[in-house]
Amino acid sequence: MTTKTTTRTKKAEVEMEELPLNPLTFEVLQLLNKQRTQAKKVEVLQKYQHDSLKAIFIWNFDDNVVSMLPDGPVPYSTVSQDMVKSGSVSQMIDKEVEKMEAYDTKSVSYTERIRTGHTTLSAEYIKLINFVQSASGAPGNDSLNALRRENMFIQLLEGLHPLDAEILCLVKDKKLQTKYKVTREIVSEAYPDIKWGNR
Repeated sequence: MTTKTTTRTKKAEVEMEELPLNPLTFEVLQLLNKQRTQAKKVEVLQKYQHDSLKAIFIWNFDDNVVSMLPDGPVPYSTVSQDMVKSGSVSQMIDKEVEKMEAYDTKSVSYTERIRTGHTTLSAEYIKLINFVQSASGAPGNDSLNALRRENMFIQLLEGLHPLDAEILCLVKDKKLQTKYKVTREIVSEAYPDIKWGNR
């Protein structure tokens, strides 16, 4: 009687898909979500490295970075907007995200972004300093009062692609990891230049 020996063949690595030139933040994070190993997730972050990605990761994962915005859903910026529209900015973003996911139309090309008037986190990330305070307790921009700061955040959200706006809403509450499979450990490996704490 002969015994049959079987050898397991290693599954071929799936080739990483290419994102468009200047991808939106959510496109990078969705690609990261598709990766099975930490090494591949790190590779995605390194390949599509941008200061805007680092800024949102620092806001989300660094305990010394404290949001100056209220927790939870983002309301409209004025009473008249609240009366005309139902829900909140957060609910509008959620509805847009649901529609895109239902029709699988999450990605937009660079020219379509320009045509539809969306800005990008890579262009706007320098404004994020307005919404946080440092470890010393000083806000990033202490000349802003709370109402002005919240209105600026709402205006920023309204100008972004809904999926990027959703990312900022998650980040302000330090909840990015509830939707995307990213950890501080992965970010630290991808971006060793990030110095956590003492900001």
